[in-house]
Amino acid sequence: MEPPRRRGDTTLTSRPTHLEGDLALVRSWKDVHAFENDEEEGRFWAAHQLDARLMQMSIHRNDVRESTTITLRFDPRMLSRIKRIARRRYLNYQSMIKQWLSERMEQEMKEG
Repeated sequence: MEPPRRRGDTTLTSRPTHLEGDLALVRSWKDVHAFENDEEEGRFWAAHQLDARLMQMSIHRNDVRESTTITLRFDPRMLSRIKRIARRRYLNYQSMIKQWLSERMEQEMKEG
């Protein structure tokens, strides 16, 4: 039994209620084609559901290889100046150093 609808309720009721076993499983993103419009997409998802494994694979996880911790030794005065510049720019000094390194690396790659 559905709860009574209130005035201004925007809940979609056009989607048919299916038991989980009634919906076709989408096991690959290749099975989801490009839709012409929202109605077509709505009809598709009313009759299909994503496989749990496909949903799980779609969640981004930080990979240990994405970031590696290193140790750099700086002259204390240089580090103080870097931190001061970062504060003026409302940045974390380590993030600013990474940004500088990235910009320089791009420059080096362009120059050959």
